[in-house]
Amino acid sequence: MMTQSIEPLISVIIPNYNYAHLLPRALDSALTPAAADVEVIVVDDGSTDNSLAVLAPYVARHPQLLLLRQANAGAAAARNHGIRVARAPYALLLDADDELLPGALAKLRVLVARYPAAGMILGAQISVYADGRQRLRLPTAVPVASPRQLAERFLLRKDISVSHSCSLFRRDLLLQRPYPENLRGGEDLPVFAYLLVSAPVAVTAEPLARIHKHADSLRHDRQHEEERAATIVEEVFAGLPAECQSLRGSYTARRYLSLFRKTLLAGDKSAAKRFYGCAWRLSPLQALRWRYLSKALRLLAGSRP
Repeated sequence: MMTQSIEPLISVIIPNYNYAHLLPRALDSALTPAAADVEVIVVDDGSTDNSLAVLAPYVARHPQLLLLRQANAGAAAARNHGIRVARAPYALLLDADDELLPGALAKLRVLVARYPAAGMILGAQISVYADGRQRLRLPTAVPVASPRQLAERFLLRKDISVSHSCSLFRRDLLLQRPYPENLRGGEDLPVFAYLLVSAPVAVTAEPLARIHKHADSLRHDRQHEEERAATIVEEVFAGLPAECQSLRGSYTARRYLSLFRKTLLAGDKSAAKRFYGCAWRLSPLQALRWRYLSKALRLLAGSRP
């Protein structure tokens, strides 16, 4: 049980919006076993299901569990709310549909003591798919490198991966670079990029969480996707040092290539051509990557992508 004399080491923050049917799984994984140096904060983001009824007995039984409520404002706002209220120097952002593995918090205590300067500790995860398949995913080692090199590896080469639920973050850094609340989708990228270039990163091959994957679906309303992509670019580079700003054009091209792929899959050939052209003008090197170029060539030839 939490006592007033012991300050928590880790705050597990769970943003929730209409996940009443999955909340018990996440809560049970974070609250067992109870530990004096761990606090659990659920931020309910204006749920309209029976989330509050599900949470009530947990709040009554677990003194280390704090429930915060807010009007619906999105995952970024919910995470920021929990981070501001948290008392621990480290935060683990656990998605409400995921779960910590047994012993995960004990492993993180050891790693915090071993790597006190780390801004992030990245753990392995077990990805669980809708068909029941499970796959162990190990984190990639993060080298000691300049901010520009690290940003390039994360944003362009994509050989550094950061995920919620299996990563621990220094809370002071999260307070310096909050999740952008003007984004609903992709809001984690500016935060992860900032953390990556701001402090050393520790990595463990120990699996810390079971992350439940959901089948991707194309958005029915894509009219704001280009605006959202531009906002992501602005937010990412607003938090990066001057030496990283030369990557902006290439990263913008990568966002356009992502839009190119989505619109092509949706059958919108006109938009796909436009997005590919935008990417080409910004960074031919990015547009020439074969996984994009091959699709563009088939599109221009008029064959089925």
